Amino acid sequence: MRIPILALLLAGVVVVESQSPFDPLLQEQLGKLFPRAASFSPKEGSPPHFKAFAANGDIVGFAFWTTELEPLERGYDGPIQVLVGVDLDAELTGIIVARHHEPYGYFSIDTPEYGAQFVRKSVRDRFRVGADIDSVATATITVRSATRAVRNGARRIARQFLSPEGGLR
Repeated sequence: MRIPILALLLAGVVVVESQSPFDPLLQEQLGKLFPRAASFSPKEGSPPHFKAFAANGDIVGFAFWTTELEPLERGYDGPIQVLVGVDLDAELTGIIVARHHEPYGYFSIDTPEYGAQFVRKSVRDRFRVGADIDSVATATITVRSATRAVRNGARRIARQFLSPEGGLR
């Protein structure tokens, strides 16, 4: 039996949005971040993350949603949900801007140029808009917030799971 979400909200039940690891859209997004991965774990752990696995079962990287890490970065008009991939060398495999409510997102963070500059970027880099990250547009609040969310989240994942010399802890 399915209970309408409105009924749950009226009853004071908190509804948490979650994505099944078998959700086709999520699988497609994770596959874009890790094209050589054979499978992905369900979201787990603290910080919440997905693991990407090679065909032999070895972990090849981690992915996370920026909106699930503290502190929550907010853009001009709210949080910007970005899926970020980090490999075992502490380099970003890419980003996918999944959701935002930014009035200028369509020409700042939504552009392929914005996302492309994160591919192979080390978590040790500065991530400074105007220096090693191009602002792409004049919507700097949006670009800076999204960039901070990607940087802070990637560094947190790296500290938690990767050794400074490379590879897993």
